[in-house]
Amino acid sequence: MGFASDTLGNELRAVCGGRLALHVSGADEITAEVASQDLLDIAPLLRDDASLQFGMLIDVAGVDYLDYGRVEWRTEQATATGFSRGVNSAAPHTLRGDRRYAVAYQLLSLTHNRRLRLRCWCEELENGEEPTVDSVTGIWAGAEWFEREAFDLYGILFRGHPDMRRLLTDYGFIGHPFRKDFPLIGNVEVRYDPMQKRVVYEPVSIEPRTLVPRVIRHDNRYEPALLGTPVAPAPGGAGG
Repeated sequence: MGFASDTLGNELRAVCGGRLALHVSGADEITAEVASQDLLDIAPLLRDDASLQFGMLIDVAGVDYLDYGRVEWRTEQATATGFSRGVNSAAPHTLRGDRRYAVAYQLLSLTHNRRLRLRCWCEELENGEEPTVDSVTGIWAGAEWFEREAFDLYGILFRGHPDMRRLLTDYGFIGHPFRKDFPLIGNVEVRYDPMQKRVVYEPVSIEPRTLVPRVIRHDNRYEPALLGTPVAPAPGGAGG
């Protein structure tokens, strides 16, 4: 840990005890992982404790870890099999451990000028039921629309939410488009029928496509050895 993350990590442990698992990224950022049954106990401590005071909720986002770590997730080189959720629908899916869905909360402390990412794994329900986690709208009121967005795009249910409805897709939309197993071409097409004078749903008429991801290539301008090095002016520029 760096100095900043080490200090915050010690304060989180002092306030929350062993109910948080802390992970530090290469950018010296802390992700605190909390069990779903502890979320509503831990969140008020993060908001109200004098040493933390994470009073502002910046964002709430769902995460689908289906197939996490497979070759298609590479970003620094082209994949060997192409990138599309429709390339080989018969291929077996993999999970990150035995869990699939999580919710990430981005918190900000204006008092201490620092940030924290809080991750909570959803309860994995049986019999095809949707992943579920408690709503934090009673702790951070700004979570209401963020949680509706995560429900709409990932199908995550937030227990205790005051208005659990879709937010971005229409009311008749089938499925949740940010799930990794959602078809790239969707399930149905929508168009306005001038004869019926209403919107109609029809089977998808386009064929599945195979996409190749944008490759993030190595750029020597961002080598650690060059950080802080003054950039020479371009030939013919000002002062040249």
